[in-house]
Amino acid sequence: MAIFKELTVLDAIEIPKQDRAKPMSPSKAREVLAARKPEWLKIRPPAGENYTRIKGLLKEHGLHTVCQEAQCPNLSECWASGTATFMLGGDTCTRACRFCAIKTARVPPPLDPNEPQHIAESVTTLGLKYVVLTSVDRDDLEDQGSNHFAETIRGLKQRQPDLLVEALVPDFRGELKEVEVIVRSGLDVYAHNIETVSRLQDRVRDPRAGYKQSLLTLRGAKNLAQELRPENRMLTKSAIMLGLGETKDELLKAFQDLRDYGVEVLTLGQYLRPSLSHLPVEKYYRPEEFEELRELAMEFGFFYVASGAMVRSSYKAAEFFIEGMLRGAPPNTSKDFVLTGKKAEE
Repeated sequence: MAIFKELTVLDAIEIPKQDRAKPMSPSKAREVLAARKPEWLKIRPPAGENYTRIKGLLKEHGLHTVCQEAQCPNLSECWASGTATFMLGGDTCTRACRFCAIKTARVPPPLDPNEPQHIAESVTTLGLKYVVLTSVDRDDLEDQGSNHFAETIRGLKQRQPDLLVEALVPDFRGELKEVEVIVRSGLDVYAHNIETVSRLQDRVRDPRAGYKQSLLTLRGAKNLAQELRPENRMLTKSAIMLGLGETKDELLKAFQDLRDYGVEVLTLGQYLRPSLSHLPVEKYYRPEEFEELRELAMEFGFFYVASGAMVRSSYKAAEFFIEGMLRGAPPNTSKDFVLTGKKAEE
């Protein structure tokens, strides 16, 4: 018997059914009281020698991490082990997704031309073998920051050829020419998050984002990698937050969609409300529910699924698996797709 439980009063707050897929303004969100966190969602405050060292290194080079800016619950654990996810393009995003703690502005400060070099130096200092890069959305830039991203990846690879680089990138408004810039940079994992199920996209994400748009860029990245660099394998990866009002059937549909569009690695984690101005948590999933969802997702053919309350897009368990897979160079068993054009369209 399946142990997955649908939304209940004990698990979550009450939101009228007809309002569960509609966008919610910050003022409206503040009217919804926060649900009490369950006992399995305990976050340790950051501390330790490595935490202090990494914090000092980031400050010295003026760098940002998604660990800090997005208030990641794994910050203490990851920094204690000497890992961090670097965030490119500054600390201000041009989009205002309703789940995200990163600050926003229509026109953020200009890019730091020294950022790629500083990140390369920091990665070398930390002695990393697998690095995760992400970025804010930069819709204000003509190339949406793709060349800055690619420059950073190339710099890392030139300095340390055996370094594995995962890039968690924006959707670039569906423009495949920007996706191609990233693919050509030589990264090992192309990651982009659909964030939630199809029905909840307008409620959760900025209006410029979109479920199909995200899927098409992921498929475009896979196609381009197979065409432009067939000798060097590149994995694709995505993530879904749980607790925003999705149903089990909607999640299963999302799993199938991700596989149909060539995604090979998936992470599932609990959405945690950054502030009362953000979307409320509608359900806290139990550990056994996360395990069931992991097993269900694996049945769709993902190479790896990380599922747990504290799992995030950049998650060490998934990175360890990916590193072993890429360094072992297994045969590419993913489905081939053909997608052409300058913009991601069916």
